[in-house]
Amino acid sequence: MPAKARIAVIGSGLMGHGIAQVFALAGHDVTITDSHRPNLDTVKQRIESNLRDLGDDEKAVERVRPVADMAECVREADFVVEAVLEDMPLKQKIFGEIEQHVRPDTILASNTSVMPITEIMQGLRDRSRALGTHWWNPPFLVPLVEVIGTQWTSQAAIDFTMKLHADAGKMPAHVKKDVPGFIGNRLQHALWREAISLVENGICDAETVDKVIKAAFGRRIAVLGPLENADLIGTDLTLAIHKTVLPAIDHRPGPSPYLERLVAEGKLGFKSGEGFRKWSPEQQAALRAKVLQHLKKAREND
Repeated sequence: MPAKARIAVIGSGLMGHGIAQVFALAGHDVTITDSHRPNLDTVKQRIESNLRDLGDDEKAVERVRPVADMAECVREADFVVEAVLEDMPLKQKIFGEIEQHVRPDTILASNTSVMPITEIMQGLRDRSRALGTHWWNPPFLVPLVEVIGTQWTSQAAIDFTMKLHADAGKMPAHVKKDVPGFIGNRLQHALWREAISLVENGICDAETVDKVIKAAFGRRIAVLGPLENADLIGTDLTLAIHKTVLPAIDHRPGPSPYLERLVAEGKLGFKSGEGFRKWSPEQQAALRAKVLQHLKKAREND
């Protein structure tokens, strides 16, 4: 991989501009495009504001070049990452267009949180260079990037992508099989499913679920992963606990009827002011600020 790779980012919204920011700060030249012109027109301003807020080198924004034309954006790229809406036909269409304009050795990546990379990339002529990179929001504060290969992805493409992201200060994790939710979201939503079930079955209210998580294992989970914890207490004790607890844990294959009812009633969380709990505009702003401040502090301590 060249010391300074040429990166192309498709989509300059929430994720796209953050991904461009990370690569530019790492010294790479970045072109970025977006079909929604207002997003493209403000992308450098948003990146510069982020850099200033984080105390990073504001000159990094000079390495980002907004380009209206898709072909021009990707033509000289070593690595292309798509970060558009979670819309399968749209992603497939975009990669079909990208493949017409990139070099034969350019790596193609889709940033998606749950969509199958295999399905996104199945129409490409050369699927060996295509993979997924799941960045977490916000990209410039959360270190993890899941790198997802398909049955067609070459080891060279995986190696290039892992090194590219590690060198940019990220923490790449290789997902060896393209499964729904990859690793992070499978773990996260397994927890969410049981959290919803506890409320649905009247065991506790939503506020108590969040309190228990944040005041117990949430305190140590950043430094003690679940399998580290299992080894710490012993696999024998873990097995004994599982024999008692797992049969009682929610294992329905579909969404909770309670969650479906909330959505049907228009209780959409922050969007409507009520979901599992009621949220005033002030409470929403306070929680967003608290999360952002926590992530900033964690970044400083990494």
